[in-house]
Amino acid sequence: MNYYTPAEAAEAFRITAINKSKLPFLHFAIAAILGGAFIALGGLLTVMVAGGMPETGSTNPGLVKFVAGALFPVGLIMVSVTGADLFTSDCAGLTFPLLKRQLSVEKVVKILLLSYLFNFVGAQFIAFVLSANVGLFDKEPWQSYLHHYSEAKVNQDFVRVFVKGIAANWLVCLGMFMGYTAKDIIGKSIAIWIPIMIFVVMGYEHSVANMFFIPAAIYSGADITWAGFLSKNLFPATLGNIVGGMLLVGTVYWYLFLRQPQKTDKHN
Repeated sequence: MNYYTPAEAAEAFRITAINKSKLPFLHFAIAAILGGAFIALGGLLTVMVAGGMPETGSTNPGLVKFVAGALFPVGLIMVSVTGADLFTSDCAGLTFPLLKRQLSVEKVVKILLLSYLFNFVGAQFIAFVLSANVGLFDKEPWQSYLHHYSEAKVNQDFVRVFVKGIAANWLVCLGMFMGYTAKDIIGKSIAIWIPIMIFVVMGYEHSVANMFFIPAAIYSGADITWAGFLSKNLFPATLGNIVGGMLLVGTVYWYLFLRQPQKTDKHN
């Protein structure tokens, strides 16, 4: 069989989470900074290509959405292939050893908080130092695209952002889970790409991605405040991401494949 079974993928996801919990602080911090930076690079690529198609967007907005969806997963693929750390995928991965009582609640919360913090640092490095600071968003149509995109994100009600956050991280964690079924880098990339593309096209809310998009818009003069970003988008999106990752992927696949030892034939 040229792929790993879902049960084997769940076990690999669990082992990765256990190993992550044993990393020295500096090692983990660097991995998480890189995770935030890689997601931001995927976002930057999306803005520079999809945002450069205003005429197409006015006549065929679905095509622009698909272009954005096709490009953004590059960041998630980079995270997976290079061993970087990502808060949103940790929500699912850490749930496996948590439910198997191999990690304490306190340990899981600590890892998630550190991952979130350092993902934010990495995202700001790309958003400010390598994007706004060098004038990437000073010209049209990229500035208008980024500003309109980000302003729309902070002009939604709390419940809507929360639900969209659940959907986003369900798909993100599903993509990471599917990546563990692959035996080569091409298969891993395709497996990750499919669900991530869906979440981007649907316009769901991913907290780490928004750590890039909205601050980049703020740095380049958008009519958004930091308080508005945190309260109207990042906070509800983060809560939704936690629910989507821990419940819809972590808990579901723990129940299906890790709650009891698997005795099924792997070839079936």
